[in-house]
Amino acid sequence: MLDLVTIPCLTDNYAYLIHDAATGQTALVDVPEAAPILATLKARGWRLGTILLTHHHSDHIQGVAEVVAATGAKVFGAKADAHRLPPLDRALVEGDEIAVGAETGRVIDVSGHTMGHVAFLFPASRLAFTADSLMAGGCGRLFEGTPATMWASLCKLAALPGDTLICSGHEYTTANLRFAATVEPQNAALLARIAAVAAARAEGKATVPSLLSEELATNPFLRAPLPEVKTALGLSAAPDAEVFAAIRARKDKF
Repeated sequence: MLDLVTIPCLTDNYAYLIHDAATGQTALVDVPEAAPILATLKARGWRLGTILLTHHHSDHIQGVAEVVAATGAKVFGAKADAHRLPPLDRALVEGDEIAVGAETGRVIDVSGHTMGHVAFLFPASRLAFTADSLMAGGCGRLFEGTPATMWASLCKLAALPGDTLICSGHEYTTANLRFAATVEPQNAALLARIAAVAAARAEGKATVPSLLSEELATNPFLRAPLPEVKTALGLSAAPDAEVFAAIRARKDKF
């Protein structure tokens, strides 16, 4: 199992370190800013070998040059996004494999928030780094992709084992769940999660990563296929992707 460290960055971003204790190999997912990441590496005595980039938005990549200069780490990112990413040592496509120590991860295309957005899945450790695709209680705004594109991406993630940890890119959970309650105000699991998140934030704790099973029970964007959600939206006979689009449109105006 890989060790996982969640690093708060900027005002509401997260970066993640994954570490294989047996080999000492360490990888970093996204680089919102260098200082907290370099401080964490130093405190743990870990040497960074690989940087994995999910997408090109500046709040996920702006610390790359400084971290590379300090560590010599190699940078991996999507081939489809290479023209908007820092210089890549390896350009990735869906299905490519990435080794961190003894564990092999794979690349999943989760376009929608942006085109070329990727997620990184490490199945043995049950870790999925989804950044701004599937988020805690929500999903990323569709800046480039269509609702159908994003829905297809979310379906890939929803099909993973329920005990997968969803390592998303922002501390947006409180606002996401506030919106979710407008879709399913009687969802007991959602109401319990809202209370738990409020308590965690009151103590200054991160609310990510989150279990996929929890997302399936409370995240309205994953719950678009459910009859009770379709009925609540007045879309009982609509295709799942159309229901997702309606939920996303409501969130954009929330």
